[in-house]
Amino acid sequence: MALIVVDVMPKAEILDPQGKAVTRALARLGHGAVGDVRVGKRFELRVDGPVTEALLAQVREVADDVLANTVIEDVVGVRVIEEAAQ
Repeated sequence: MALIVVDVMPKAEILDPQGKAVTRALARLGHGAVGDVRVGKRFELRVDGPVTEALLAQVREVADDVLANTVIEDVVGVRVIEEAAQ
């Protein structure tokens, strides 16, 4: 069994109101050195069997088709976090 993580972020040209709210909150709490925050999504997919290039291609397809709204979001990462010994 393996854990594959997919990261999705708003496109650069899309306003991120949640990120702006976090940025303002950090400034109010005295963390003014943080200039900008963007908030995205992380998906964890547990899969059976070995992680192959074909499986990763399938996960990327799922990410583009289901996990991200590609009008306003980009899939910025697909990575294997842990893979159990077979």
